[in-house]
Formats: sequence, structure tokens, C-alpha cells
Amino acid sequence: MITSQQKKLVKATVPILKEHGVLLTTYFYKRMFEHNPELKHVFNMANQHNGKQQTALAMAVLAYAEHIENPEVLLPVLDHIGQKHTSLSIRPEHYQIVGKHLLASIAEVLGETATAELLKAWEVAYFQLAGLMSGHESSLYIQQVQKAGGWSGWRPFLVKNKVVESAEITSFYLYPADHGEVADFAPGQYVSIRLFLPEINLLQPRQYSISSGPNGQYYRISVKREAGIQDTPEGMISNHLHQNIHIGDLIDVSAPAGNFFLKDHNGPVVFISGGVGQTPLLSMLENLVKGGQRQGTWIHGCRDKNVHAFKEDVEKWTAENPHIQKHIFYNNIGSETDLENHYEGWVDLNKLEKDIHTDQTVYYVCGPVPFIEKQYKDLINIGVSKSSIYFEEFGPQTLQLI
Repeated sequence: MITSQQKKLVKATVPILKEHGVLLTTYFYKRMFEHNPELKHVFNMANQHNGKQQTALAMAVLAYAEHIENPEVLLPVLDHIGQKHTSLSIRPEHYQIVGKHLLASIAEVLGETATAELLKAWEVAYFQLAGLMSGHESSLYIQQVQKAGGWSGWRPFLVKNKVVESAEITSFYLYPADHGEVADFAPGQYVSIRLFLPEINLLQPRQYSISSGPNGQYYRISVKREAGIQDTPEGMISNHLHQNIHIGDLIDVSAPAGNFFLKDHNGPVVFISGGVGQTPLLSMLENLVKGGQRQGTWIHGCRDKNVHAFKEDVEKWTAENPHIQKHIFYNNIGSETDLENHYEGWVDLNKLEKDIHTDQTVYYVCGPVPFIEKQYKDLINIGVSKSSIYFEEFGPQTLQLI
């Protein structure tokens, strides 16, 4: 049990964490991978290369230090992390390894200021957090295996279909290789997949939103082919999927996870997406269409019609369901013939304010970070309550919109 004096010592490090947090977490990951290289198969090395994981961990450590006296206020953040961890098959023993290297990194980075008393305070604080996390994740694992067709860890799935959706996005239809059931999921959730990358001689996991509604037979993931950076892990999985994964191949898949999903709500719902950020929202929209007469609005933006995936699906759903409206934004509208509800430029909610804003409406936003930030601010500016906005940032969580 952490003492009040130890809490004060941890809180006293907040200014240091604000200034040097990313330096600390960068050092930590370097140290951990040197001593435990097997963990490179567990962590997304692309997020290591681009610095997102180091930033996300620094923010999490800082938030925990700031709220050490009442860590329960961080439960929404801890749930987000816990969902990721169960999707990657993180287990309690991993917390022991992380703790060992995190404490050693604190000692080495802080140098003489890292007194024995301070290090002990951080040790107690860390393992208090580890207990919270592993306890929550244990309950998530139990929920997964109790579902019909549920499982824990990695399960082989067969690629039974591969469909090109646009110039950049291809869908993969994944069926369980054991011919068993597949667990249902909340529309908006994701699965992790794991592939071996010979270029870096590592197994690598990635999360992809399930882009279809629950159907009891398969999961569909729709993957944008990223340009990538030569000789780095970035873009390797998406390119490997597009180029080297074919119908009949096997892929390791984790059980559905995530806390960005369509909530039980009777009022209107608005989906706002940029590019491949539409994938979790497609699952939500399909569920909405099948569920009855709940009013919905689909707002999507991308560069042009050549990269616009699932255009026909959304057109079909909106044509057959008058209670579902759509608005499409193209950076370059070109010679698009059907200009009804089409606009040129980035998604601009100010053009649609009267059509999308009521006190009962909820909003789901997904896309690149600058896209999410813009749409969030525009929603607030037109009078939307913060509690009515849900957003999903792909990759490690770094956005703090409060």
C-alpha cells in the first residue's frame, strides 16, 4: 500500500515528467528491448520508430503521477490501454519486466536526484498501477472467453476473400481456420492481426477496425496501403497484406476489443470520418441500417473518388433508408457527375450545422489526428456537448481533447 509520503514523492516528479517524460520513455524502451529482445515480437515497432509509443507512455506516466492520490479518475484511460493490451495478449508477467526496466530507467535518467526513497515510492506506485491494470485485463480476458465463439490470445484465421475497395484500400475476409464460431463484437471495435515480417525478422502485430457489422461467420478488415519509409517498420504490415497475403493464407487474429463502439442511444447519430477512418464507422452504420428507423447522418471526406472506398455500399444504404443521410467531401471533386450532397474541400461541419445538430444527437469521429482535432473543435463551436462526442485515434493514444 502506497503511503501519503510516497504519493508526495511521486507527485514531486510531475515537473520533471512534463519536461523530460519522452526522454525517459525513449530510454526505457531502448533499455527494455536490449535486455528483453523477445518483446520486439509483442510491440508495434513502427510506433517505436515514429515515436508515438514513447509519447503515449510518457503521457500515461505523467497522468498517473498527477492523479496518484485518486487513480480511479483514470479508469477510462486505463480501459483504453487495457483493451489494447488484451488485444495484444499482454499478460501479468509482462508488467514485471516493464516495471524492472522502468524503475531502472528512472534511476539512470534522473541520476543523483533519484534517491532510494524516491525510487521506492515509484516502485510501490508502479506496482499499484500494474495491479489495477492486470486485474482489469483479467476481467476483459474472462469476458472474451465467455462469449460464444470467444477466445483468448492468438487464433489462426483463413483469408477467404480479398476485395479491392479503392486505389488504396483492400478488404480481407477472415474466417476461423478451426471452423468454429466467431465471437460477436460491438460495432466499432477492432481486432489485432500478427504477421511475420522477414524484412526485420520479427512477428509484428497491428490493430485494424472490423469494417463490417456482426454476422457470426467472419471479420472483415479494410486496410489502407501506407507508403511507408524505406528500411523501417512503418507501412510494412499494410504493404505485406496488399502484396503477399492471398486467398487461402492464414493470419493470427486476436479477439475483438476496444471501447470505441456504437452506444445504446435512441437519438440521432452522426458519423464523421476522414479517409480510412471510416472503417469502424462503417460497422456502426451497417448496424444502424439493420436496426430500424434510428436517424443517422454519414459524413465522409477523402482526396477524390478514386480513393473513396465503400462509396457504393453507403449509396445503397442511404437510397434504401430515407432516415439515413450522407454528405461527401472531396479535396479534388474533379468531374464528379452526381454532385448532390457532395462538396469540395476538407469536411466542413459549418456547411451542415442545421442538418446535424440537435440536443439528442451523438457524434462519432475517426480519421487522422488533425482531422479529429478540427471536427471536435467545430462540433464544440456549433454547440455540441463534449459528452456527446466520441472519437477514435488509430495507434497509441496521444490526443487529449477536453
